[in-house]
Amino acid sequence: MKKSVALFMTAMIGMSLLAGCGNGSAKSPEVSEKSSAESAANENSASVEITNVSYDPTRELYAAYNEIFSEHWKEESGQDVSVVQSHGGSGKQALEVANGLEADVVTLALEGDVDTLVDAGLIEAGYTEEFPLDSSPYTSTIVFLVRKGNPKDIQDWDDLLKDDVGVITPNPKTSGGARWNYLAAWYYFEQQGQSEEEIQESIKKLYSNVLVLDSGARGATTTFTENGQGDVLIAWENEAFLSVKEDPDSYEIVVPSVSILCQPTVAIVDEVADSRGTREVATEYLNYLYSDDAQRLEAENYYRPSNEDILAEYAADTDSNSIIEIPEDGKWINTNVQLTNISHFGGWAEAGAKHFADGGVFDSIYEEK
Repeated sequence: MKKSVALFMTAMIGMSLLAGCGNGSAKSPEVSEKSSAESAANENSASVEITNVSYDPTRELYAAYNEIFSEHWKEESGQDVSVVQSHGGSGKQALEVANGLEADVVTLALEGDVDTLVDAGLIEAGYTEEFPLDSSPYTSTIVFLVRKGNPKDIQDWDDLLKDDVGVITPNPKTSGGARWNYLAAWYYFEQQGQSEEEIQESIKKLYSNVLVLDSGARGATTTFTENGQGDVLIAWENEAFLSVKEDPDSYEIVVPSVSILCQPTVAIVDEVADSRGTREVATEYLNYLYSDDAQRLEAENYYRPSNEDILAEYAADTDSNSIIEIPEDGKWINTNVQLTNISHFGGWAEAGAKHFADGGVFDSIYEEK
């Protein structure tokens, strides 16, 4: 009798455990059903909202782009769309998304920052193949913004090593633009025939002249323009042009002899877009960046269109490396500068590990003031 009772109790406990396991596993279908319901609700509702997490200097571009995309999406789908924007240093923005900031799409300064979200499990590998040209709808490069008249006669990268030149550039540990700045300088000194040890010494000297190391590119621009610090700002091309456009009597641009082709990267945040049911609108949001209307809008905001025909519409016919005013004909793109690209440095995985990881080259050459 006792044995029968024991067997009965064991069976009941086992059934309870199985029921508990069943309830636990049932949670996934419930979550899945909830996601599917939310997806269907977003697809069928009269309006939808998406979030674009971007880097510092794209504020003006996306303020304008969101308007034309909203019109396009309304025509295509009959649905109203609103876009929430978030801006900051690109590396910092990537970490914010990895730590829970919901983004349907990211439009970051470089592929390496998007890789952070692949590592976090939010974006599927292979995202660079989802959109044309390695998911880079527009490009930029790195130039110098100097004060009107160029009083320190800054013409190229080696002039930034002079003892009396104060340099402003953001921090490559937090800013994607700053990483492009650093690599452009590295490439210049490499082209001068310097050994790796000599390049590191040149970069060390350059950063010893840096007065303020802001966390993002827009902060660095503010330090140079509004706070009046430094003789030269190492800047995204579009940031430099916006500064000259806003205050032509105070600044001019110097295009160095060599620089780097900066390829900002866009991607759908798969985990968020699928859970929120926004994949369709998120996909078109990034795809429309390649449209002729958007490409011209990008050029009007001083980004280089990826469409070669449209880029040619804005190409300047000049041999000068100085830009003292915005060209009235809108042809602002200097195509004479020699540009390298990230593949020269082995791609972002290799470049990041060597130069910007904790204990990397940048850490070894930069000393906090």
